[in-house]
Amino acid sequence: MKRNLFLIYFLIVNTFLLFDAKSNIENKIVLKVGNKIITSYEVKNKILRSLFLSNTEVNQKNINNIKSQILENLILLKLKEVELEKYNFKADKTKVNNYILRSTSNDKFTIKEKFKNNDLDFNLYIKEIETEFKWRQFIFRQYSNKIEINQSLIIEEVNKILNSKSVSKEYNLSEIEILKSTAETNEKLTLKILQEIKSNGFESTALKLSISSTASQKGNLGWINEKMLSKRIYNIVEKMKPGQISEPIIEVDNILFLKLNSIRDIENNIDADKLKNTLLDQKRNEMFDLYSKSHLSKLKNNFFIEYK
Repeated sequence: MKRNLFLIYFLIVNTFLLFDAKSNIENKIVLKVGNKIITSYEVKNKILRSLFLSNTEVNQKNINNIKSQILENLILLKLKEVELEKYNFKADKTKVNNYILRSTSNDKFTIKEKFKNNDLDFNLYIKEIETEFKWRQFIFRQYSNKIEINQSLIIEEVNKILNSKSVSKEYNLSEIEILKSTAETNEKLTLKILQEIKSNGFESTALKLSISSTASQKGNLGWINEKMLSKRIYNIVEKMKPGQISEPIIEVDNILFLKLNSIRDIENNIDADKLKNTLLDQKRNEMFDLYSKSHLSKLKNNFFIEYK
């Protein structure tokens, strides 16, 4: 029932969001998520900010292409805010500042001026970043004692890599992770994302729309050894050529797009302890990511998301 009601509200909001990029909109409540609200001001600000940060032209076509995904991302943000109200997490100001510097080419002053000149709310931007860092703290505290990694399997994997052929491949990958929409089919949503990638590039789309923690790095995952990829991902990546984008990878709540940036061969003279620690970190991060998605999915199912 909630999903049907939300579909109706979503369609109404979609109609409402057909604004002209240059126009002023009366600030009103668009959605209510628990005890949090999403206003038309927040929606417009985030849409225009996403276009601005990704150096994408502000026009009606680009606005229409991303508005539904932006609204989905704002709903997730509000769900996090509702949950975090139960706790007293403080965002690490140093980490927040470093994040801003990384995403703005180490020029925080200029970006603040550009926000001001483009009538964008810099404080809303900072608040979102702080919420994300608090959320990471929450997930770590909530689930760290539930993460159990089989050390013998890790050692087995290390030995498998070290004893394999003398030369192995490494893949430089980027990702875009999109939340599934309750208002659009997977096919329609993936087509929209692919059109966005075609028009504005993979990196720009990742920065604007990806819900992954790699979004601030334009989706870049860096170099990954072939042996560290899951079988499913490896079977996809090994058939790709540099510059190619994968077919949409449909998961439970998300849709994943991968881009193969480049490939290189490396000698397998890897330090065993370093490799073990890398694999452990990778497994932990994967499990924390799964717990985060699962927790958000439960919140979304338990809260009535109401159009106002």
